Amino acid sequence: MYRYLMIMVGLLWWVAIPAMAAQDILTVDRAISGELETFFENENEEEPRRSDFKVVNYVLMSSEKGARWAVVTLKNGSTGSRIFKEDQMLALFADGERRSPMAHSRTFKGQETISLTLSFGRRAFPILTIYTRR
Repeated sequence: MYRYLMIMVGLLWWVAIPAMAAQDILTVDRAISGELETFFENENEEEPRRSDFKVVNYVLMSSEKGARWAVVTLKNGSTGSRIFKEDQMLALFADGERRSPMAHSRTFKGQETISLTLSFGRRAFPILTIYTRR
């Protein structure tokens, strides 16, 4: 019994140490308030779905392994409740690709402003800007 316990502890140690070392630690890249103009071609005419949401500001974060996250502050410009869905926002990456955040849904009250932490997956290139379309 003791032998099996030692084997299990040894296996756990062998698996746990590399897993702890491989954690994806995020660092803040920069905070944005206002518009950043870029002029990448949009050959596929990718645009976020129209909504009543406006990006107030955002803080971009990334990891050494390429995880791309952002804390995005959104304002519901409508007087009524609205549901934010991921296809209502796009991130523009430094290679010109546009991508929506991972699946996310949140209800906003009329004129409510909320900050959301959103994942944009793993990419070699950093996020340049995040935007919605009204």
